[in-house]
Amino acid sequence: MQAKNICLLNDSFPPVIDGVSNCVVNYAKNIKALGGCPIVATPSVEGADDSAFEYPVLRYPSIDTRKKLGYVTGYPFSPAVTSQIKDAGVDILHTHCPVTSCLFARSLRYVVDAPVILTYHTKFDIDVSNALRGRLLQESALRALLSNIRSCDEVWVVSRGAGENLRKLGYEGDFVVMRNGVDVPLGGADEAAVAEATKDCDLPDGVPVYLFVGRMMWYKNVRLILDALKRLRNEDKDFRMIFIGGGADAEEIEKYASELGLSDKCVFMGPVRDRALLRAWYTRADLFLFPSTFDTNGLVVREAAACGTASILIYGSSASEGVISGQNGFLIDEEPEALAGCLLGLYDNPEFVAQAGRSAQSDLYLSWKDAVSKACERYEIVLDKYRSGQYEEKSGDGFFKSQGELMGFLSLVENQRRTVRTNLGAARSALLEHKNELKNEINYAYENLVDRMDKYL
Repeated sequence: MQAKNICLLNDSFPPVIDGVSNCVVNYAKNIKALGGCPIVATPSVEGADDSAFEYPVLRYPSIDTRKKLGYVTGYPFSPAVTSQIKDAGVDILHTHCPVTSCLFARSLRYVVDAPVILTYHTKFDIDVSNALRGRLLQESALRALLSNIRSCDEVWVVSRGAGENLRKLGYEGDFVVMRNGVDVPLGGADEAAVAEATKDCDLPDGVPVYLFVGRMMWYKNVRLILDALKRLRNEDKDFRMIFIGGGADAEEIEKYASELGLSDKCVFMGPVRDRALLRAWYTRADLFLFPSTFDTNGLVVREAAACGTASILIYGSSASEGVISGQNGFLIDEEPEALAGCLLGLYDNPEFVAQAGRSAQSDLYLSWKDAVSKACERYEIVLDKYRSGQYEEKSGDGFFKSQGELMGFLSLVENQRRTVRTNLGAARSALLEHKNELKNEINYAYENLVDRMDKYL
């Protein structure tokens, strides 16, 4: 790996936990393991403790908008952070979000003279429609989003479905499919770990356990799961449904489950940040239910596969890429009747379900080490193309060029300020040291004088 200094930018990072945040953590971890020097630039979050990370995490100012948007909103034009990124000699700017982080990357490009890569993870047209009301506002936001995406030197997508969503937004440029890995080790958790994780839950032997892991939002098709389970209950089939995750709709979802008479069959665990505990639940589940058509990758499907658990997915969804129905997973139409029918059909055939899980484990698993190794190979290609002038100059980037030049100038001022402060500190230390030496000499002379006076008086 020659391109050693990679600046990873994203709008979320621990303690904010989501799929993309987890992705950035694993990129940084594995870049470092491969001999690179990662740096993370992300908005500041109250309570963040970055001391556990083995690489720099640079925080720029933000506004706390978590109650409305679920995330903080960063103000990315930070001379102090720019100064640190410039001093690091960054080779590549890799942003994982086409919003605030991309705005920062567009300005940084003119400070550090490095190419910008964007990984497109999420269907932002859905995010925009959920966050904004009014067609004109939504259209303006999507135009700004497209402007950010087009400004990047190279665009990566995490699946073919993510690429199709980009086309739907109006993006006509090239993109590279660069799949994410999973940080769940290959192979299920041991029996003791599973027993400890599930000891407080009523999970009778022989009763199938279904699992969902993800944000508790209606757009994840959680209603479809609950409606299907209602049909299962009407057929007098026993089961347990475990929901792991948090989100703005969590309270409404739990209320809806109660209205359907499913409270005794469903367990809402909230977010689980302990990866070992999550691995135990993946292992204990008989089937992973993930009917989301929102997700562009569905890493949780691969995490379940790592533990030998097959998933039920929607035909044509991004999460279903690589899944062959009946072989390493199960594909259904996007309706409750289809999910209920699939669950009923598999209810009395646990060995067939287990075999699909074993096939998913061998077919779908991709480690983060292998995923980031492939990305690092592509970094070298991007860097060579950038240095040889193969990327077109980005039109409409005049503001960001000016902003970058301003931040570059302010970063120089910041460096000079730090240098002056350091020099003043050194001078002060030297004066204090000299003062102490002078004081000691005066005390020594005084003591000698007292001794001599004692002799003659």
